[in-house]
Amino acid sequence: MFREMARKKQLISEEECIELLKKEPRGVLSVLGDDDYPYGMPLNHYYCEEDGKIYFHGGKSGHKIDSIKKHNKASFCVYDQGFRNDGEWALNIRSVIVFGKIEIIEDMEKILHISRLLSYKFTKDEKYIEHEIVNAGPRTFMFALVPEYMTGKKVKEA
Repeated sequence: MFREMARKKQLISEEECIELLKKEPRGVLSVLGDDDYPYGMPLNHYYCEEDGKIYFHGGKSGHKIDSIKKHNKASFCVYDQGFRNDGEWALNIRSVIVFGKIEIIEDMEKILHISRLLSYKFTKDEKYIEHEIVNAGPRTFMFALVPEYMTGKKVKEA
């Protein structure tokens, strides 16, 4: 059902893919939007090692939410900052694409827990995090991408 990568020499391991998902703060979630046009949006995310899901949050209405409710299949792409080998101009970049289905999270306790974990990717300021949880938590829409297929690669710009 999912295509294998054509350039197998560029393939990175599942462990490297998970490392990218855990480390990188944001990626692009792509869904089927209005009139079946692809709709990609940059989002921050939290990769949960315990269940292997990728969690996202946002407001309770809008194009993204309407698209997800209409069609639950999605893909999520994350890539790193890249690096240059000594003496080379070309950037080496690792990326991962995850295909799966979206599930909506309705358990408020879980929403608040994942929101805290996601916040720690950006700040360790407990006071700020708790303030945001109290003020924005009840208005938060959370959903998870349940992976069905994941592939990653390392490419060299040239």
